[in-house]
Amino acid sequence: MKVLLMNKPGDVVLTELPTPEPESDEVLLRIHAAGICVNDVRDYKGECSFSYPRIGGHEFAGEIVRMGSKVNTDRFHMGQKAVTYVIDNCGECYYCKNGYENVCPDFAHTICYQNPGGISGFMGFAQYITAKASDVYLCDECVPYEKLAMVEPIACVLNSVNKCDIEFGDDVLVIGGGTMGMLHVMLAHMRGARVILSEPMKKRREKALELGASIVIDPMSCDVVKKIREITGGIGARIVFDTTAVPELALQAIDSTAVCGTVVMFSSLHPNKPIGVDLGAIHSTQKNITGAQNGSVKTFWQAVQLLNKGLLDPAPIIEAVYDYHDFEKAMACAMQPDTYKVILNITD
Repeated sequence: MKVLLMNKPGDVVLTELPTPEPESDEVLLRIHAAGICVNDVRDYKGECSFSYPRIGGHEFAGEIVRMGSKVNTDRFHMGQKAVTYVIDNCGECYYCKNGYENVCPDFAHTICYQNPGGISGFMGFAQYITAKASDVYLCDECVPYEKLAMVEPIACVLNSVNKCDIEFGDDVLVIGGGTMGMLHVMLAHMRGARVILSEPMKKRREKALELGASIVIDPMSCDVVKKIREITGGIGARIVFDTTAVPELALQAIDSTAVCGTVVMFSSLHPNKPIGVDLGAIHSTQKNITGAQNGSVKTFWQAVQLLNKGLLDPAPIIEAVYDYHDFEKAMACAMQPDTYKVILNITD
């Protein structure tokens, strides 16, 4: 099979490797589409501490082309479109046993990140990948592979949105209008909220209005906290999602949150430097500050259902689709600050 092998940051070569053989409880997926995540961009730029060589790509979709002897043939069969749960959790620890498998501490020590003497990575930038049948989610034949490659990012945002119990008529502030910010806009709108987006790029503000935002603000031309108070009659947003990687904006998110409201730190921070938080104010206002890491088993299921049933269309935030032979062009597009999701078409 052909893979996009990263020998070192910035050095990705189309390479021939043996096609993996599925174990008795596994399926072999022929990957047709894979998204380039911001973490793939950081990896390409050498901003991560992963081992090399490496095969990136954790946002992928494909079809079942081979099955192990113990796979349930009443449920799975050849040619089915599918995605897989990509968090390599141990299934044994406290977190896995209590429904927090998406933050399993063992995950950080798997070959997804480090594999001295071998190839690390999520392996989605390849023609084939094996997966446990228990990690496979079946997808409707009518949904294009390019959209199914969006399941993982949608699942991550669902994990974020599900933490907040958004109610009809709530004011929800989304900080940042990139791919993940727009997904927050779309999903919060589906929950019946009045969605406000804070985003400096005019085109992104305009797109947000098309995707469900009721109000957009330019943070470069106003005091965001004051503006949110003005919009909400002095209350603040009941829910705030910070989808940016800028530490300073975390304080803005907290200050924009209403008394007894919830703020979700969705994005990882780069650089991850500490910020000063007025804990006395948190005490007196009963604000809830939480994070959202990865998608869970349940939110992967929910993401697939949203696409299978046509309830969510991610097409407006798919920037471009490139043949994987044109990886350098695709990565150059993904690295631009004003683009949305870039998808690789994994061809023969």
